[in-house]
Amino acid sequence: MTRLVAVLGYSDGRAAPPVLHPVCLARVTRAEEQTAAGDVVLFSGWARRGRPSSEAELMAATWSGATRRHLVDRSARTTLGNAIAVGRAARRIDATEVLLVTSSWHAPRASVLVRAALHGSGAKLRVVATDETATPARGVRELAAWTVVPLLALVAARTR
Repeated sequence: MTRLVAVLGYSDGRAAPPVLHPVCLARVTRAEEQTAAGDVVLFSGWARRGRPSSEAELMAATWSGATRRHLVDRSARTTLGNAIAVGRAARRIDATEVLLVTSSWHAPRASVLVRAALHGSGAKLRVVATDETATPARGVRELAAWTVVPLLALVAARTR
């Protein structure tokens, strides 16, 4: 049995490298609480223009959990990109379970997209969220993002 622990990046563009955004740090901390020595951890998140390190690289550098292996996906710029990276990684390692770690306000949308990306893989999805609440701006952004979730879920399900 192989479990993939997927930690999704976050950046609002304000934190200056090499500082990890507090939202990202909370996700890493939550993931460390949930992992076991045999797990494979995926850090997913891109580097904004002009930044030397991606969110994924910063999360990996911060990691202090005891796990078997780390995967770093520097290309995911959106939640859809994160979901596709999770689906691909789960297939590559033949994961039987995926533990998705993100923020409580992001978890509903992220889990729909990751579930679509895992379609046909046989991996079961479990979601663990941080305790933080959404700011009004994040809440509005999440609400707006839901308008395209059905289309993005189709894209995620067809991307291998």
